[in-house]
Amino acid sequence: MDRPFIPVNTPSLEGNERAYLNECIDSGWISSEGPFVERFEQEMARRVGRAQGVAVSSGSAALEVAIEALALRPGDEVIIPTFTIISCAAPLVRRGVVPVCVDCDERTFNMDVSQVEAAIGPKTKAIMVVHIYGLPVDLDPVLALARAHELRVIEDAAEAHGLCYNGRPCGSFGDLSIFSFYPNKLITTGEGGMVLTDDDKLAGACRSIRNLCFQPQRRFLHEALGYNFRLSNVQAALGCAQLERLDQAVEQKRQLGQRYAEGLSAYQEWVQLPLDRTPYAQNVYWIYPLVLREDTGSGTVNAEQFAALLAQQGVGTRPFFYPIHQQPVFLKRGLFAGVSLPVSERIARQGLYIPSGLGLSSDEQEQVIERVTEVIREVYDAR
Repeated sequence: MDRPFIPVNTPSLEGNERAYLNECIDSGWISSEGPFVERFEQEMARRVGRAQGVAVSSGSAALEVAIEALALRPGDEVIIPTFTIISCAAPLVRRGVVPVCVDCDERTFNMDVSQVEAAIGPKTKAIMVVHIYGLPVDLDPVLALARAHELRVIEDAAEAHGLCYNGRPCGSFGDLSIFSFYPNKLITTGEGGMVLTDDDKLAGACRSIRNLCFQPQRRFLHEALGYNFRLSNVQAALGCAQLERLDQAVEQKRQLGQRYAEGLSAYQEWVQLPLDRTPYAQNVYWIYPLVLREDTGSGTVNAEQFAALLAQQGVGTRPFFYPIHQQPVFLKRGLFAGVSLPVSERIARQGLYIPSGLGLSSDEQEQVIERVTEVIREVYDAR
């Protein structure tokens, strides 16, 4: 008998989402001109302690806007983690800016901050920090280097809703920070993102860039090229409702992470589980990642093979990020020739995550634990 399929993510829409969407429909304000957009910007900025928020159509668009606002030039260099989504590197490469990759820490999956200083050169203009999978980058050393070398800092907090670094909200660091509101995030607008900053000039640039660089005095006369990256009032209404329940979502995610740890802890000889905390942060378990060990002495499977076995059991998964320095599209452009960053290469090969959305029920989670356990036992004879 086939088991019911459990998807890797199911969002939770149990607050004021329906009421706020009805308000958009009843008022007729469904475009980016509606009042929920400004409300969402203000409330999100207030939540993370920023002066201004600029809502955009996706997290990737937020990175495009942030990098454009910094006016980086062709040939400039920006230090980024290799273990991240391609959205972090693509806007740099499109502008002729060179991404310089550093490897990640094998336990937190975040950039190895001990490698950052050696990556700084005469053309370095910025450092992009990206909080990965529910734990933040160790920011203090990076910020100290940025100050010492007069570098800009872009903080990618796309996966870090409700996460804090030494008690301070992620999204409040650096010259610019960004969030994503994709359906698998703790706050979702379906598709959407936001740039946040304390710099009025940068905020103004971001607002112009996201709106085709229209001029206040003459709307259709352009002196610069921008994008249509606006967020609609309908999407922002969802965001406002979701933000109201962020604390509840964080608590729910942490309970989910703790239950997975309890259910899978007996198998850590074969599967690396995520850290619950570091000296500077408590995990919000944006997702629940597993890394299959390669040194078990009982045979090895990679994440793709393991995912296929879980799919047969009705469990949805998603692979880890593919390292930036190994992306074919960049290698074809002559980037990263000869670069080897072994930690990221290994976890990309051996890592995947299991169902961990806010809509996952307790019963479904117990089924996931049971089925993951069955596959581990099958593959590693872990009995």
